Amino acid sequence: VQLVESGGGLVQPGGSLRLSCVASGLIVSDYYMYWIRQTPSKGLQWVSGVARGGTGTGTGYSHLVKDRFIVSRDSASNTVFLQMNNLNSEDTAVYYCAAGQRGWGLQDFDYRGQGTQVTVSS
Repeated sequence: VQLVESGGGLVQPGGSLRLSCVASGLIVSDYYMYWIRQTPSKGLQWVSGVARGGTGTGTGYSHLVKDRFIVSRDSASNTVFLQMNNLNSEDTAVYYCAAGQRGWGLQDFDYRGQGTQVTVSS
């Protein structure tokens, strides 16, 4: 199983980025697919997720990113996306894509990608 993130980079405050997570070896609709981020000062934070297909939960967002980030899943390409808008310095972190069959808690993942750096700075 591989989860490969891309789309990170340097962006100015107020800007946008779109992260992608391409999965191989698993079907994204069979898993809770979610994004977590990590910084040295704040540790690991749950960001957003999309529930397994067939469950009624849909999508979820941390209060830190709600109304700014949008998570989505494309079954045709087996990819999960995170559209990040109106970014601020607090969003600077390494973003990881994670897949879990039990749920989308910070420690629930069965697989996690290598991460992509997002830096918000002027």
